[in-house]
Amino acid sequence: MNWFMTALRKYAVFTGRSRRSEYWYFALFYFLILLALSLVDVFAGTMSADAEIGLFSGIFGLAMVIPSIAVGVRRLHDIGKSGWWVLIGLIPLVGAIILIVWACRDGQPGANAYGPNPKETPA
Repeated sequence: MNWFMTALRKYAVFTGRSRRSEYWYFALFYFLILLALSLVDVFAGTMSADAEIGLFSGIFGLAMVIPSIAVGVRRLHDIGKSGWWVLIGLIPLVGAIILIVWACRDGQPGANAYGPNPKETPA
């Protein structure tokens, strides 16, 4: 949960680098919270059958758009890629696979053009 909160504290920070653990823990807790809110929507009757989204899960998803993009950009910076590569995710299936593979890669050792290695700097 600490990594999720770290990513939220950097709500709209698109500079610097993010470790794999920050990125993947953010993704894990985002999914778990979204799942829990979807269940709340179902039991509270706020789930829209037509839109297939509920009130609470929709608000949470909308609030997490910017932090999700920001942590993705910082993760790409960690492997030495420009943050603009996040747009490759717009290509159906292939783009998502490429981003997942890149998100699994270890960051560049030492400092790169986007900042110091987060593994080498004190937390």
